[in-house]
Amino acid sequence: MEVCYQLPVLPLDRPVPKHVLSRRGAISFSSSSSLFGAPDPRQLSQRRGAISYDSSDQTALYIRMLGDVRVRSQVGFEPEGRGSYPYLCIDFRTLHSCSDSTSASSLIAGPGFISAGPVSGRRLRRLLSFQRYLHSSRLLWGTTHLNPLHILDEDYIGQAKCMLERVGSWNFDIFLFDRLTNGNSLVTMTFHLLNQYGLLELFQLDMVKLWRFLVMVQEDYRSLNPYHNAVHAADVTQAMYCYLREPKLAKSLTSCDILLGLLAAATHDLDHPGVNQPFLIKTNHYLAKLYRNSSVLENHHWRSAVGLLRETGLFSHLPAEEGLKMERQLGSLILATDISRQNEYLGKFRTHLNQDDLCLSNASHRHFILQMALKCADICNPCRPWELSKQWSEKVTEEFFHQGDIEKKHKLEVSPLCDSQSNSMGNIQIGFMTYVVEPLFAEWGRFSDTRLSQTMLGHLGLNKASWGGLVQQEGSSSPEELEASSPASIAMPTPAVTQSEPESASAAEPIAFTTATATGEANSKEIPWGSKES
Repeated sequence: MEVCYQLPVLPLDRPVPKHVLSRRGAISFSSSSSLFGAPDPRQLSQRRGAISYDSSDQTALYIRMLGDVRVRSQVGFEPEGRGSYPYLCIDFRTLHSCSDSTSASSLIAGPGFISAGPVSGRRLRRLLSFQRYLHSSRLLWGTTHLNPLHILDEDYIGQAKCMLERVGSWNFDIFLFDRLTNGNSLVTMTFHLLNQYGLLELFQLDMVKLWRFLVMVQEDYRSLNPYHNAVHAADVTQAMYCYLREPKLAKSLTSCDILLGLLAAATHDLDHPGVNQPFLIKTNHYLAKLYRNSSVLENHHWRSAVGLLRETGLFSHLPAEEGLKMERQLGSLILATDISRQNEYLGKFRTHLNQDDLCLSNASHRHFILQMALKCADICNPCRPWELSKQWSEKVTEEFFHQGDIEKKHKLEVSPLCDSQSNSMGNIQIGFMTYVVEPLFAEWGRFSDTRLSQTMLGHLGLNKASWGGLVQQEGSSSPEELEASSPASIAMPTPAVTQSEPESASAAEPIAFTTATATGEANSKEIPWGSKES
């Protein structure tokens, strides 16, 4: 069975070798559109897959997958809803790309036809990577072919493969990896790690279902979010892998623990709307009502992930009770990333370390350590090298300020840290590092006193000093701004938890820290990060 997951970026000025054109999936060029009836369309239908370029219409690229070719000369492209997402059901997609910023629209599957609004050129390029994905899948499986398919962009794939060989490095550049994989970093990263651990064979996961699940997960992240997007999820997944390799965890975790840890990292911010929980609550968003103002985003991420697991049937071959158990454990991990419950988890972690009673042969203790590992992975950006950490800081600040602009536009109270008039990137980052990141990673360092932990704490100190220097250079460290960036009070509602939530989905509690103002006076205030920074 031939399955086309993505389609390639094809430089149309390059000659295509004859041995490629002779294959079942072929690329052809014509001076007159053969798709509009010049040759008999029935001849085209004999080919399982084809890409045709019409020189009379330089802006159109016609792509056919596993079915008949039908063409609409419409502009704009929007992916279908998940109801028609299964790749085995896709007949064909028509893409029109007049320029990088132009959008395209027209997607025909079977007898139906959907026309939608514009989308960015980046989205178009991501959809055009069929050859790249075929080659990537062979690289990830470690197999080669005697007569390999001609790859027009093999240099990029080779570089991505080299990066995957160092996927356990803390200096891993996820931005470069995302470019090398044509915007498919989350799919490529997660599949590689699952395969590297041998989890596909161990759990007898169907590769087609797994690919479909991972592609749907990646597409459900909103690419317009500056921060909470698929690249962030791939970064967290890579960080989670680094923690899973730590000696204490590597010798204690079961294969099921590793599978859940990687899947939770990949889906922990699934379908994030780009705004925080207080925004959803004060705008009476349906998600806030659905989850009763408690861990709203985290519950949504978890339920979205479960929906994709069930839609793809990834665990359908497992006993029903076992599948439900894995879904609950996945939810428990994702719900632990709620930053408003940081004090709860940190206190429990510190108590275990003080009493030295963590026993990783105990399933509940292993699960708790997985929760802490995911929490660390989720907010590890300040612990990365400065070149990477600074990029993440810019992205999250952009997302904060975008929310603030929306609140101003609709005359809502501006959330803390979201007002670009009274906050600066440097002060936001210094506050986040001081009151959230440092306490968590200090305790993680006590639990796992390794070279990685020391490296992370070292980067954290250097990055904090770098932001302090930038704040001083910009002359933005006025008492008013320092006060605005220090923890301020946000009252988090604490309604009862529904019975359908895992045991870790208890009511959120605000986090209190003792802070110092610009005048040196000590104040006890609650952390302003009503939803996690990362």
